[in-house]
Amino acid sequence: MKILSSLRGKTKVNRSVWGNVLLFLFLGVFGCYMALPLVYSINNAFKPLDELFLFPPRFFVRNPTMSNFSDLFHLLSNTWVPFLRYAFNTVFITMAGTIGHVLLASAAAYPLAKHKFRGTKILFSVIVLALMFSPHVTAIPNYMVIGKLGWIDTYWAIIIPAFAFPLGLYLMKQFMEQIPDALLEAAKIDGANEYRIFWTIVMPLVKPAWLTLTILLFQLLWGTDGGTMIYSENLKTLNYALGQIVAGGIARAGAGAAVALLLMSVPILLFIFTQSKIIQTMATSGMKE
Repeated sequence: MKILSSLRGKTKVNRSVWGNVLLFLFLGVFGCYMALPLVYSINNAFKPLDELFLFPPRFFVRNPTMSNFSDLFHLLSNTWVPFLRYAFNTVFITMAGTIGHVLLASAAAYPLAKHKFRGTKILFSVIVLALMFSPHVTAIPNYMVIGKLGWIDTYWAIIIPAFAFPLGLYLMKQFMEQIPDALLEAAKIDGANEYRIFWTIVMPLVKPAWLTLTILLFQLLWGTDGGTMIYSENLKTLNYALGQIVAGGIARAGAGAAVALLLMSVPILLFIFTQSKIIQTMATSGMKE
């Protein structure tokens, strides 16, 4: 107890009221600056065409209109493939890839973090090395592997590579290492097996980690257009369909502004609903062995 009280005394910040006010103003200014792109995109989505092409551009909309969204709806209703098909493809790829990766990364990170076996350091070094490679570098090898497996022009061409996202495995391992071994040993003494320990103890304690990973991978898969892996129009994603609308020229600038707002709104809403869980500290941060 004395050690904990001394540590708390050392970490206590001695700051005056004016210091708190200045810090709040400083962070508030930077927060507003970081929110400017989002505010600008929201205003653009409601601007008529004459305001979109003004120079210098106006930051805030003067005469808001819903014509951009009505034009977008009209364009989507006249596509060869129904809009709901594009939406289904995107939702299925995003959900399957995100859930599958979180489960696979968590299951692989647990033995790396809490079980010592031969080759652990080598495996972790390979994971860290994989973080250094850009997706553009591994695009050709991924295409060759997917082609050999016969998954080109299928959903699995996007979902399966998402399972191998190295950042997820690295993040989950680092969080699981913070869980005290004494807590897991106590569960084993009570008769819990490895699967029960993993699902009822480990996963709830690293909830901030896998929620953060969920947002990162959700945003990555939500914005994919299939690339060179998917060719069939029936399998294309929503991002591809909306991108084709934007590529229609200057006349579709208003619909393009509406597209930008719709594409960014879903990841933002997901973050808003989960931010309280992400920023919370580890439940075991105060535990000492």
